[in-house]
Amino acid sequence: MSSLFACAHQDHVGSFYAASCGDIPVWPALTAETRADVCVIGGGLAGLSTALELARRGHEVVLLEGSRVGWAASGRNGGQIINGYACGLDLFESAVGQADSERLWQWSLEAMDIVRERCEQHAIDCDLHFGYVHAANKPRHLDALATWMRDMDARYGYRALEWLDRPALQRRVDTGRYVGGVFDPHSGHLHPLKYTLGLARAAVAAGVRLYENSAATRVDSSGERIVIHTAAGRVSAERVVFACNALVGGLEPSLKRKIMPVGTYVIATAPLGEARARSLLPANDAVCDSNFVLDYYRLSADQRLLFGGKVSYSGHPPRDLAGSMRADMLKVFPGLADVGIDYAWGGFCDITLNRAPHFGRLYGGRAFFMQGFSGHGVALTGLAGRVVAEAIDGDDQRLKVFERLPHRDFPGGSLLRAPALVAAMSYFRLRDLMP
Repeated sequence: MSSLFACAHQDHVGSFYAASCGDIPVWPALTAETRADVCVIGGGLAGLSTALELARRGHEVVLLEGSRVGWAASGRNGGQIINGYACGLDLFESAVGQADSERLWQWSLEAMDIVRERCEQHAIDCDLHFGYVHAANKPRHLDALATWMRDMDARYGYRALEWLDRPALQRRVDTGRYVGGVFDPHSGHLHPLKYTLGLARAAVAAGVRLYENSAATRVDSSGERIVIHTAAGRVSAERVVFACNALVGGLEPSLKRKIMPVGTYVIATAPLGEARARSLLPANDAVCDSNFVLDYYRLSADQRLLFGGKVSYSGHPPRDLAGSMRADMLKVFPGLADVGIDYAWGGFCDITLNRAPHFGRLYGGRAFFMQGFSGHGVALTGLAGRVVAEAIDGDDQRLKVFERLPHRDFPGGSLLRAPALVAAMSYFRLRDLMP
């Protein structure tokens, strides 16, 4: 079994995703000076989506990745593609009004279409499947889901949702853990590393110059052109896009203050065989529960259960990662007690204080950024790349809507904000235990 949370060298962690990708392409490091219209920093889904959109619009693009393409959250996440936003739509209504809140909702549906279209246009074989269950652990969760479903119909005209009482839910998820839920046919799941690498190949085919193991160490915006320095080279560009998310570090402190890296974890069982796998999830849906510290899971193409959950604000994975995750899995599927765990891994996603996405501009409009996907990044990164590319191309109407969303620094500064969030998480864990 592979159990690797992080690695000192710049290669992919020992996840099921890395093991099931076949030959992973290697791109060169930047070792000289070069010029571009736009330099994108970050080789995950956000950066690749932006680079691909810009190249399609005729821009000369250089993309810098500090390690390997898809090394971080883009290649390690649970693979769930879910429409909407982590913060919910009430925040949007109070910040930008009903009309723009409706637009933001429609754009989240566009994000799902972008995933589907890119897989079709670029022949990205990433095990894409639609169908998603939001399960209620307790009656109060079920009440909240019922209110949300009515609001989505009445206020946003979204009528695709299907109500699942307990028997109907058990026909989609063979467990007695839940009291009901909601089915969404327009959300689903995919193999995230295959999807990320497919976008990288598409971006390179469109003309993007991609460099791995080329971490940006400094960005100098004092001159007429922005200069992005790496250990062995530099890029001179008219514009720069920060797509670093949880790994922005000290490269741009104003962005780091608005996000918090959060550890999350996944295990992959041994192959179950098709009959046993489909007895658990007959329609091959992705599933999330309703706890604050939630479980999320799905099947892989080779009939493993991929089970994710837990969170860490401390930066440290749980002791005995595979064992603790397996214990959570058995609470949902006790019949898997005889099944081994082949892979266990984790990584960091970035959240904002209010869980709303954080997109905008810096350096007097010469730099752009996207971060704070807060667990919805597999789909929303595609939309973010399109919105930023539109703005660079002269149409910033959609970016302006996102820029109106309020964002505050995490309290406590660099030393105290993580302990404060650990304390807050303890409160929410206790709430999960309440009826």
